[in-house]
Amino acid sequence: MSQFTVSGRFKSRDGFAEFETTIDAENENVAREHTYTQLGSQHGLKRSEIELEEVAQQ
Repeated sequence: MSQFTVSGRFKSRDGFAEFETTIDAENENVAREHTYTQLGSQHGLKRSEIELEEVAQQ
């Protein structure tokens, strides 16, 4: 497992909010999916309301 840092922004009540999170994943695509799942669950967002800007391996 590798660590990936995923950054981007999501639609919030006051416009857009930026985020950066670290995910343990097998590859970049899995890291993206985990990020969508996490943010969607925590903030009640749909995938279309989340914009991923960068996925970087640490």
